[in-house]
Amino acid sequence: MKLAELGEFGFIERIRAAAASGEGVCHGIGDDCAVLELPAGHRLLTTKDLLIEGVHFQRNWTDSRRLGRKSVSVNVSDIAAMGGRPRHLYLGLGVPADFDVEELQLFMDGFLEAVTEYGACLVGGDTCRSPGPLLISVTAEGAVPAGRELLRGGARVGQGIYVSGTLGDSALALQLLTSGVAVDPYLEGRHHDPTARVALGGALARDGLATAMIDISDGVTADLGHILKASGVGALLEEAQLPLSEPFKMALHNDPHLMQLVLSGGEDYELLFTAPLDSEGALRSLSEKLRLPLKRIGMITPSDEGLRLRNAAGEVLHIDSRGFNHFQGVTAPGR
Repeated sequence: MKLAELGEFGFIERIRAAAASGEGVCHGIGDDCAVLELPAGHRLLTTKDLLIEGVHFQRNWTDSRRLGRKSVSVNVSDIAAMGGRPRHLYLGLGVPADFDVEELQLFMDGFLEAVTEYGACLVGGDTCRSPGPLLISVTAEGAVPAGRELLRGGARVGQGIYVSGTLGDSALALQLLTSGVAVDPYLEGRHHDPTARVALGGALARDGLATAMIDISDGVTADLGHILKASGVGALLEEAQLPLSEPFKMALHNDPHLMQLVLSGGEDYELLFTAPLDSEGALRSLSEKLRLPLKRIGMITPSDEGLRLRNAAGEVLHIDSRGFNHFQGVTAPGR
């Protein structure tokens, strides 16, 4: 069945029936606005992301269910980067008229599955016909205890720079997909179905361990650059300390130039944060509790030193903090 046969309101009714209610939802899908409330003493976090077929994704590379999941995770990741908990999501879809209802249903299955996994709920949105590609617009709202939100401007000289998980996996998968080369399943999963680090972000904020934080969407150097600019500091990264997965290490062994993907590839959706060095014991304990690697990859330095990298040969080089920019062309391979 094509969406044109089911109709907009028929599809919305399917979504309404499948979307569970959640905490703080006084009235969800079915009226002009959602009616929501926040816990006492919390502040509202709001973020929005747009995914466009042919720009952010290719439907011939990914199945619709994982596309639905990723549409949630990339937004929830921003909530995690502020130390918040996701609560409510809104979904806008621009759908080609000849789009199969079955494919759209798979998208919604993945979307609602991920929303539930993150402890949030879908409370509204909009659908319309797109004369061109599939358009996905998601707004996510979260909550954070007042005064605990983690901003980009708290990094101080002498603090460590830390990252969760591993780097470069998504960018390597994208490069291989673009080249028509078979992709390791682990790498493919990291690109098509990333995980927002909500538990980590919340713990770092709650326990006061981090001083500044951001999620890695445009690459380590670009996103760290946002922290450096907001905090008025510089940084020295250690190439030898950048955490890599085993599939990435194998690829890097054959092509050392892939290290650039670790620095500027983007779409890792790991958390990059700064913290005092005396927090390392607590960070180790948190890492063990969450079963998520946390690695110190550098240090915050005075602003006049800029952003630098100590490479494998021990040379200290000034590096560019620019990452992928939709309006300035491609600076990260494969994007």
